Amino acid sequence: MRICIVAEGSYPYVTGGVSSWIHSLARNMPEHEFVIYAIAAERKQKGQFKYTLPSNIVEVQEIFLDEYMQLEGEWGHHLRLTPDQRQSIKALISGEGDLDWSRIFSVLCDPKLSNAANFLMSRDFFDIMSQLCEEKYEQLPFTEMFWTVRSMVLPLLLTVQKPLPQADLYHAVSTGYAGVLASLAKYLYGKPVLLTEHGIYSREREEEIIKADWVDGYFKDIWIRYFYTLSTCAYQYADEVITLFNRNREIQIELGCEPDKIRIIPNGVTASDYENLSAKAPGEPIYIGGVVRVVPIKDIKTMIQSFNIIKRQVPEAKFFIMGPYEEDPEYYEECRLMVELLQVEDVIFTGSINVKEYIGQMDILLLTSISEGQPLAVLEGLAAGKPMVTTDVGSCKELIYGNNDEFGPAGSVVPVMSYERIGEEVIQLCRSAELRQRMGENGRNRVRSLYTNHNFITGYQNLYQTCGGLNGWPVSVSN
Repeated sequence: MRICIVAEGSYPYVTGGVSSWIHSLARNMPEHEFVIYAIAAERKQKGQFKYTLPSNIVEVQEIFLDEYMQLEGEWGHHLRLTPDQRQSIKALISGEGDLDWSRIFSVLCDPKLSNAANFLMSRDFFDIMSQLCEEKYEQLPFTEMFWTVRSMVLPLLLTVQKPLPQADLYHAVSTGYAGVLASLAKYLYGKPVLLTEHGIYSREREEEIIKADWVDGYFKDIWIRYFYTLSTCAYQYADEVITLFNRNREIQIELGCEPDKIRIIPNGVTASDYENLSAKAPGEPIYIGGVVRVVPIKDIKTMIQSFNIIKRQVPEAKFFIMGPYEEDPEYYEECRLMVELLQVEDVIFTGSINVKEYIGQMDILLLTSISEGQPLAVLEGLAAGKPMVTTDVGSCKELIYGNNDEFGPAGSVVPVMSYERIGEEVIQLCRSAELRQRMGENGRNRVRSLYTNHNFITGYQNLYQTCGGLNGWPVSVSN
């Protein structure tokens, strides 16, 4: 079977949980061929892959959202939209009313629309915007509203107008642009669509927009509703929606996904890979670490503030921030500056690492993210028998405290950005080797029982067979 994975902002350009998940999925299914349809932010990322692709990934098609900046469009085209098409486009922009995505696709895939920017400079679009502003946005300057919506919608139009690869099945690993493209493939080719949500894409975009300084306050609600509207497309078109834990399932239902479509397939690791890892040398002080990309959503600044508190009580402790920092150089420099301003010593930014070479040396692991799904870093830490202190995001509470299982706590879960609480919990662990040992064993046993790579892969193998058919490609490929 040929499977098209549609990924936005992840594989193969950045390392991390979602990218590792895609890589593992392909490597563990040599019976299938995979095409990666990769959506990235900037063209300068072209070909800059962080992974050596397995040979059954036979093609990578790349699309870059900054390309829309070069599109200008010609004023005055008239597309003669039907009333139903006009209504659906209004609903797409406003986030309200009757939205039929097939009508959106019929407009955007019309051969007469040779350039996506032409639609946004057409008389039809101008009339729709005029009507919307009269009905709903009368208090906003029309010119600002027009160009804001144009910049909002143009990346979508660009992605939709790119040719889609042919496949037997389309698997989006988020909603948003990836979910819309997989849905478009179903509209065009009649092929099944799967959606896996690691986090809740629309809520993550909402958090980003609330904090963003590139969106004026009175336009933030429009952007937020827009991303929630994009998510409805994938929920409507997907044949199966896979999530990682029950709380995400509840949120998806709240956002309009049909409950009968949703199934839970947790992530997993091969626990034996995290046994007998190299330990730190005898006599070394407490090592605290975070396996994490240095980007704002991981809230590295809270990690640093927490370690500043820890260092006062455990002055010999060392802190390792283990992960790449090239993705957001400005944020990385802000984090380094914070270390200097706080005058906290023994903070080490390792850059990209082989996790297994470092994680065995840690005594305690941290995760301070403001948003997560089911973090691979937590699963790896638990598999290695390390106690963890995490923020209350995604499935962390379930991973650390269990879900009515018998294994016991594997660390502590605290509110987001609560650096004082994080510091207190870590200090408690620093002071008791017995507590670290007991919680580490609890986590290791939980992962061995409930979060195995075998169960994860088997779940998707069965799903692919059910949705896409039983025929695999000739087994002439290897990992």
